[in-house]
Amino acid sequence: MKKTLLSLTLGLGAFAVPASAQEIVNRDPQIVQLLSEVSADSLRAHIDGLVSFGTRHTLSVSTPGSTTDPKRGIGAARQWILGKFRQYAQQSGGRMTASLDTWTLQPDGRRIDKPVEMANVMAILKGTDPTDTRVFLVQGHMDSRVTNVMNRDANAPGANDDGSGTAAVIELCRVLSKSNFPATIVFATLTGEEQGLLGAEHLSDRAVKEKWNLEAVLNNDIMGSNHSNETHIIDNTRLRVFSEGLPANMLRDTTGRIAQIRNFGNENDGKARTLARYLKEVGERYVENLEVVMIYRNDRYLRGGDHTPFVQRGFAAVRLTEMNENYDHQHQDLRVENKIEFGDYAKFMDFEYLRKNTAVNLATLANLAKAPAVPQNVTIEVRNLTNSTALYWKAPATGKVRGYYVLMRETHWPFWQKKFFTNKLGMTLPYSKDNYYFAVQAVSEDGNESLPVLPVPNLR
Repeated sequence: MKKTLLSLTLGLGAFAVPASAQEIVNRDPQIVQLLSEVSADSLRAHIDGLVSFGTRHTLSVSTPGSTTDPKRGIGAARQWILGKFRQYAQQSGGRMTASLDTWTLQPDGRRIDKPVEMANVMAILKGTDPTDTRVFLVQGHMDSRVTNVMNRDANAPGANDDGSGTAAVIELCRVLSKSNFPATIVFATLTGEEQGLLGAEHLSDRAVKEKWNLEAVLNNDIMGSNHSNETHIIDNTRLRVFSEGLPANMLRDTTGRIAQIRNFGNENDGKARTLARYLKEVGERYVENLEVVMIYRNDRYLRGGDHTPFVQRGFAAVRLTEMNENYDHQHQDLRVENKIEFGDYAKFMDFEYLRKNTAVNLATLANLAKAPAVPQNVTIEVRNLTNSTALYWKAPATGKVRGYYVLMRETHWPFWQKKFFTNKLGMTLPYSKDNYYFAVQAVSEDGNESLPVLPVPNLR
């Protein structure tokens, strides 16, 4: 598979080479080792454990204050996930804590018809740098459903929707809990997605109120099947990442940011889209035989996901989803009709595909958490008419920096095309600022890149 962006460091510069030339891919040995520990068999075991609870419908939990069924329903499932997180925390050297984030919802006249105890299951791997406040969140939703969204009694295996995303989060917690990162990683399995993104609404609101420095949210939902119904496409080599262009909170903009974005043509470079490009580059760098396909939408038609409440609050959040969905195995009563078996069973999943998709999450999280913070005060000189481009920036607030990458792409191009390395706090390139977009990343001593920061035009 051809990589989208190829980087060769030559002194102070790096450049993309033609596809026919020799390709050099630099990988962090620590991340490579962590990726080797992600196991398809382990993911299958997580799925089997989740399915064993019969249903994980949000309303299958007992009434608040009563005893939770230890073997059936979402109450039992979340205790099982919490036990997994606490088991993995024991190998973290005291850096990981696991807990239930609980609250009670009253009937809302829509998809909550009784008082219900809600709980997201959380594991927090604290960063080793006390000055580094950055947080990176990976999540999936643990609840499941059948055809009728209010049917809390029928068996709802939810193996792929969203056992796959939940299993990925559990597996990432298992593998990453043994490692040290300067920044903090949060692992979350959310509740109430099928009832209206309720767990994500709660967690994103908490992130705002507690003023988390939340730099990236990876939402994993329906990512373990390779076989579509209707078109019967079978393909486990492509993974979709959904991202919006302009942040939803800009619809209420009173600062003039929308006008500036429109004036300089940055409609395609919002936080979520920038994160999606990063995920594509890093994911394809580390995971073989997998293409990360960027979808320029926040989500699919008629559907929603737990990244959306974060997007609406201004965070960089994307959704990872399998390339070809099978609607015979989503939101279906368990049955056979016209020789077609309906239902979200594990037997319809591809666990090697799920392993690769989980590995994309790991590579992205580890690269981000090992990288320095982003460069500060990135500007582009626009006060003079020139056929070159001058950019300037300040060092990140935290992290040991080996240098910086200046990224460049043509205005019509979807991905970054070239990287130029420097250890200075500025760079002048022989490319016209009118013909390209630019961004700057901080690079760690191990070569891990921060998220890119687009420059602000220097008009004074």
